[in-house]
Amino acid sequence: MDYIIQGFWEAIQLLLSFDKEIFGIILLTLYITIMSTFIATIIAVPLGILTGIKKFRFKKTLIRFLYTFMSMPPVIAGLFVYLILARRGPLGELELLFTPTAMIIAQVCLVAPIIMGITYNSTREKGQSIKQVAHTLGADKRQALALLLFELKADILAAIVSGFGRAISEVGAVMLVGGNIKGHTRVMTTSIAMLQSMGDYSQAIAIGLVLLALSFIINSILYHGQKVV
Repeated sequence: MDYIIQGFWEAIQLLLSFDKEIFGIILLTLYITIMSTFIATIIAVPLGILTGIKKFRFKKTLIRFLYTFMSMPPVIAGLFVYLILARRGPLGELELLFTPTAMIIAQVCLVAPIIMGITYNSTREKGQSIKQVAHTLGADKRQALALLLFELKADILAAIVSGFGRAISEVGAVMLVGGNIKGHTRVMTTSIAMLQSMGDYSQAIAIGLVLLALSFIINSILYHGQKVV
């Protein structure tokens, strides 16, 4: 027990010293997480709404794949992106492997299905009734879509919160495509895994505390926004 208390105390001291390396890791983590969540939202929300309100061939098959991707193991997504971005891969000439961009791509692959799946379920449950109300009010297609977005805004925000939580806690995929390179692709989760294996528990605890605090703050902001809307 004393060992744990000492570790927490050393972690607090490390944070208060404004260690340059730790805060660089924090900023990189926020950049990658926010960018991947933003890109995934732009892609997944329209696709989720479209899938929820439209009837088309092979829709059931698409939904089965969507639910599979929602629970896809991160290392699978990381391996897929790695093979595409590797030197012999189809996008190898871009030399994106072991860069923050590759990490963002991997996280988008993980986050987008979650956001799309939640948006699809909400649209499927509420879409038809909202369309009927819009039709009764004499709204055209654009106005009906605007009404649908307005009614689904809380559900969409919940989907974004879920996607952000997945992104900020990711380890396997970003480790594969980022390489955990010091000062370049090292983020909080990969740092904790590395420090734990090295026995540097105080720094691992320090980064873990920051990760929890950031998750709490950002999710609290999004949750408050969800209640407001």
